[in-house]
Amino acid sequence: MKVFKKIVYVATDETPGQAPALARAVALAQANSAVLTMLTVAPNASAAAAKDAMRELKALAAPHAGRLKIDLELQSGVLFLEVIRAVLRDGHDLVIKASQEHTLLPGLFGSEDMHLLRKCPCPLLITKPDENERYRLVLAAMDSEASDSYPTERRSLNTTILELSSALALDQGAALHLVHAWEPIGFKKIRMRGDRHDFIGVVEKERARQQKALQKILKALREIVGATAFAALNPQINLPQGPARTMIPTVAEELSADIVVMGTVARTGIAGFIIGNTAESILNRLPCAVLAVKPPGFSTPVALPDVAPDVAPGPDFPG
Repeated sequence: MKVFKKIVYVATDETPGQAPALARAVALAQANSAVLTMLTVAPNASAAAAKDAMRELKALAAPHAGRLKIDLELQSGVLFLEVIRAVLRDGHDLVIKASQEHTLLPGLFGSEDMHLLRKCPCPLLITKPDENERYRLVLAAMDSEASDSYPTERRSLNTTILELSSALALDQGAALHLVHAWEPIGFKKIRMRGDRHDFIGVVEKERARQQKALQKILKALREIVGATAFAALNPQINLPQGPARTMIPTVAEELSADIVVMGTVARTGIAGFIIGNTAESILNRLPCAVLAVKPPGFSTPVALPDVAPDVAPGPDFPG
């Protein structure tokens, strides 16, 4: 199941886990018959710095010579801005980057990572330095479709999450789990009244409603991948009761998930704050890699400059 056509891998000097992250980018490019570009961003435009940066980029790519053609691109400026501009300019449909190491709170992404998570218009895969070579469990964080007035754009986001998570699981031979965290409507008011019978009844009714909604999502997944692939995936449902910001990271840890595929909900009109509070809270708690997906209609605040980039085809990297 091929879902990507143009992949860009972001190489940075200070980030640990570069070699395994690039190996994953190469493997994904091969599995999808996709074009792969390695992009590095130098902090200044001096000739010496550019030469050093390109030399390091070639050295990082060298172990993959003969596996596929890799284009090398060098930019000067702010990393997250140049990555997003490359996406806008060249039509990349997946960005891959190793996570920045955080010295105080290992579960958090670095500042460049968070800028990309907030503003990158295409799917963004951020790897962890110590992750398994092959994913063993993919966790797809789904939005509930239990409401009759469920927005079309959010249903489209669910479909994208299903497509990407199932493609990853099939390619890696990994288990696929779906998770949706939920809370009963009027939960706090019922607890305040102290009526245990009403409380249990409302909880069980809502649980059944959410279970039914996820069964519909499973049916949609079967239509996406086909009966044979669906049987091979045998996707499992997880319906933890509680706030998503805590329950999704908890489920990811309990299942030892290798990657969480999740959507981020944009807020319009506030540049730099275009990721939902719940989504950002989940991201900061995840113990594993993440594939973050923007909703339909997302518009990045980053604009393209008028200057053409420096792009070099990967020498000695035949197709």
